[in-house]
Amino acid sequence: MAKSPKKQEKTTRSKSSYILGFWTLFGLGILVIIFIFLLASWGAFGKMPTFEELENPETNLATEIFSSDGKTLGKYYSENRTPIRYDDLPDHLVEALVATEDERFYKHAGIDPKGTLRAAIFLGTRGGASTITQQLSKLLFTEQVSNNPLARVLQKVKEWIIATRLERQYTKEEIITMYFNKYDFVYQAVGIRSASKIYFGKEAKDLNIEESAVLVAMLKNAALYNPVRRPEMVEQRRNQVFVQMYKNGYLSEKEKDSLQKLPLTLDFSPEGHDEGMATYFRVYLQGFMKDWIKKNPKPDGTEYNIYRDGLKIYTSIDSKMQEYAEESVKKHISHLQKEFDRQNENNKTAPFRDVTPDEVNSIVRSAMRRSVRWKEMEEQGKSEEEILASFDKERKMRVFSWNGTKDTVMTPKDSIFYYKGFLQAGLMSMTPQTGEVKAWVGGTNFKHFKYDHVKQGKRQVGSTFKPFVYATAIDQLKLSPCDTLPLNPFTIEAGKYGNVKDWSPRNVGDNYEGMISLKNALAQSVNTVTARLIDKTGPGPVVDLATKLGVDTRDFSTGPAIALGTEDMSLFEMVSAYSTFANEGVYIKPVMVNRIEDKNGTMLYQNVPETRDVLSKEAAYVTVNLLEGVTQYGSGVRLRGTYAKDLDHYKRGVTGYPYDFKNPIAGKTGTTQNQSDGWFMGIVPNLVTGVWVGAEDRAVHFPTITYGQGATMALPIWGMYMKDLYADEELEISKDDFPKPDNLSIEVNCSNYYQENQQNSENLPDELDF
Repeated sequence: MAKSPKKQEKTTRSKSSYILGFWTLFGLGILVIIFIFLLASWGAFGKMPTFEELENPETNLATEIFSSDGKTLGKYYSENRTPIRYDDLPDHLVEALVATEDERFYKHAGIDPKGTLRAAIFLGTRGGASTITQQLSKLLFTEQVSNNPLARVLQKVKEWIIATRLERQYTKEEIITMYFNKYDFVYQAVGIRSASKIYFGKEAKDLNIEESAVLVAMLKNAALYNPVRRPEMVEQRRNQVFVQMYKNGYLSEKEKDSLQKLPLTLDFSPEGHDEGMATYFRVYLQGFMKDWIKKNPKPDGTEYNIYRDGLKIYTSIDSKMQEYAEESVKKHISHLQKEFDRQNENNKTAPFRDVTPDEVNSIVRSAMRRSVRWKEMEEQGKSEEEILASFDKERKMRVFSWNGTKDTVMTPKDSIFYYKGFLQAGLMSMTPQTGEVKAWVGGTNFKHFKYDHVKQGKRQVGSTFKPFVYATAIDQLKLSPCDTLPLNPFTIEAGKYGNVKDWSPRNVGDNYEGMISLKNALAQSVNTVTARLIDKTGPGPVVDLATKLGVDTRDFSTGPAIALGTEDMSLFEMVSAYSTFANEGVYIKPVMVNRIEDKNGTMLYQNVPETRDVLSKEAAYVTVNLLEGVTQYGSGVRLRGTYAKDLDHYKRGVTGYPYDFKNPIAGKTGTTQNQSDGWFMGIVPNLVTGVWVGAEDRAVHFPTITYGQGATMALPIWGMYMKDLYADEELEISKDDFPKPDNLSIEVNCSNYYQENQQNSENLPDELDF
C-alpha cells in the first residue's frame, strides 16, 4: 500500500533532518579537532618547540675521546650519545628501519593517514600508527608519556603537530639520522653508534645486516627486547624484521630464509666510566678538561659541558700501545701476585711486614676513614662507635680477584686487609722528540683500585735517581764513562751540605776494593761512587737539574742522601725527565691532548709544544751511553736474554723471559728500602717508558730482594711491552743507535772496559740495585 503524501513528506523531512544533523555534528567535530590542533600548536596543552628549537633540537651529546690512531678510547656523558652522519649508516640498517617501523615513510609528510585510520578502526590491534617522524618528535620534545587517556590523546596531538613541522624543517635522511642518534638502546647505549659499539664492538658503518636487524628489533621496546637478557625473544623479533624487509622488496625470499637461520651473536662490551681502555688516563683527562673549560668559555660566555656538549678530544695515546701496555701489566702482576701470596702464607701480619700491631691498626683505621662507607654513615649522623661497629659485621660483597670478580661474605674490615694485599703497577710511555704520551696505565683494575700510579701517586725512586747525579757531574766536570773512581768507603762529614751527622752509604755486597769506571758503577748501582759524584757537584745543582727536567722539587731535601733516591717522585715526572736525555738535552713538556673540537668540528684548542734546553747534546748523549751499560752489564742484563744465574729460582716471579733484545737500550732499575718499590726506566731512541710496581701501602712488600728488586718487579713489564711493540711493525719503534752529536769531545769508547766488566759481572750479587 503506497504511503500518503503527508507521511511521505514527513519521512523525507526526517531523513533530511538526520542528514543535516549528521553533517552538522561531523562539521562541528572537524572544527573541534581543528580547534584542538590550533590550541595545541599555540601551546595551550603544554609548551611546543619553537622554530629555533626545531632547528637545533636539544640533545645530550657525549664528549668523545680519540686516540692518536683514530680509535675511541672512551666518553664523558650524562647520556652516552655520540652522533653519526647519515652517510655512515649502512643501507640495510635504514632499509630495516623503514620496512619495520614506517613502510610509507618516504610518501607521507609526518603523519600516515592510512596507518592512523587502521589504528583507529582496530584500536591498535593491527599495528600502531606512529611514523618514524612522530617517534622522533616524542623522543625530542615530549615528556614522560602520561597514563591518563585524555592527556595521552593531547600528547599524541602534539606529536602530530611536531612531526609535520619536523618534516617541513628537515629532509627524510636528516630525520632518520636524528632518530638513530636519539634512541636509547639501554645499557647506556644512547644512539646507534654507541649501541653498535656496546652490543657488537664495532662502528655502526661496519654492522652487517643481521646485526642491523637486531638493533632495529630493539626499537619496539629496548628494555623488553634486550638481546643480553632475552636473546630468544630478540631473535624472533629480528626474524620478523627480515620478513618486513622481504615484504617491502629489500630482501629476496632466499635471503630472508637464509638470514633467519643465523644465530643471534653479540660482542657485548658495556661502556661505563669504569670500563674500557685507558681508564686512569681518562680520569686525568677529565681534570684537564675541567681546568681548560674554566679558562676557555663559549663565545656567549657560558661554560662548555663535557657531559652534553659533544666535544671531541684528540689525545696523544696510541690505542695499540695502550692495549699492549695494559696487557703487559696484567700478565706480570697477576703472575707476580701468586708468588707474593705464597710468601705471605706464613706471615702473621699479612699482608703487612716489619710493622707493629699498633702500626697495622693505624693503617686500617686510616683506610676506614677514607672509605665511602665512613663518609656516608657520617653524613647520616652516625656516631664514630656506630661506624666502627659496622666494619665488623659480615655482609655479602663482590670483590676483585685475578680470576674475575667473585662473590663472598666478609666484614668491611676484612675487605680492607684483602685489598691491601694486592700489588699495583704504573706504566707510562712517551715519545721524547714530541712529548706525546703514548700509553698510560695507572693501575691494575680501575673499577676496584681508583688510585692513579702515573701522576697522582709519588713514591721513593731509589737508584733511578742516580742518572740525575751522573748527568750533573758530566755537565759540570766533563767526566767520561771511562773515568774511574775508587770503590772504597766514602763519608760526607757532618755539617757539610746541612748533614746532621756523617753520611757513609754502603755498597751492595759490601764490595769496596779496587777502582771502577763510571759506566760500570752506574750499571751496578755503586753507592759510594754516586756519593763521591754528588760531593763533587753539590746537592744543589742536582736538585736544580731535576727541577729543569720537570720534577717538583719543592719538598726535596738539600742533603747528599738524595743521590740514592730517597725522595718521592711520580712516574709521570720520571718519564718526562728521562725523555730529556733521549731528546738530546731538550726538555719537552708531556703532551696528552693534541686538539679539542666542538660537535661541529670547529677547532677550540691546538697544543703548542713547551720546550727548554736543559743539557748540552754532549752531556745528554754521554748520560744515555752510561745508561746503556745497565742493560749490557748491570741490573737490566736479563733484557738481553743472557742472564742465567739462578733462573729457576726467579721463574716464579719473572714473566716473559727470555726477552732477547739485541738493539741499543738505555735503562735503569730502582729498588727502595724494604723492597717497597720496584722501578724500571727504559729508553730507545724514539720511546721512553717507565714502570713502577709496589703496593698501596709501603708496609706491604716482599720479604727479600730476590723478588722485591726492580729487575724482577718492574723490568718484566717493560720487556713484554717492548716485545709486543717491536712485533707490531706499524708502530715503527726504533732499534737504531742513539744519535751521536757532532764533535763529541768526551770519550765514550773505553779500551779494556769490556774485559773489566766481564770480570766484575761474574760476581754480581742477587741485589743489583738500591
